[in-house]
Amino acid sequence: MGVFSSIMDKIFHRKKPAAAPAAPAPTPAAAPAAAAPPPPPPEPVDVEAVLTELASSKGGGGNWRTSIVDLLKMLDLDSSLDARKELAAELGVAAGPHGSAEQNIALQKAVWAALEKNGGVIPASLRD
Repeated sequence: MGVFSSIMDKIFHRKKPAAAPAAPAPTPAAAPAAAAPPPPPPEPVDVEAVLTELASSKGGGGNWRTSIVDLLKMLDLDSSLDARKELAAELGVAAGPHGSAEQNIALQKAVWAALEKNGGVIPASLRD
């Protein structure tokens, strides 16, 4: 699973407490796709609300609104330079040298745009 697919999964498919988990029994023919991104949610997801709730549960979440490193850390994903290089390749971000502030800012904006393209509701305050 790619870095962006992991971001989508953490935001769009956040586990909600359920009264009674009803998981269908696996069938022998059912095999998950290894590299396919998770399907978009059936309804738009308020990305800011999900992330604000997550940040609150983690004691603030750093500066996730503008820092790709803080966003990845808050989602419990790898925020290393290699992971950000992979994310840049996935999203076609070629701004500045790898690891530079310029690239990190461009990555953050690209993540918001890609989340929106895949069914996320992104307020203008995050896109600016």
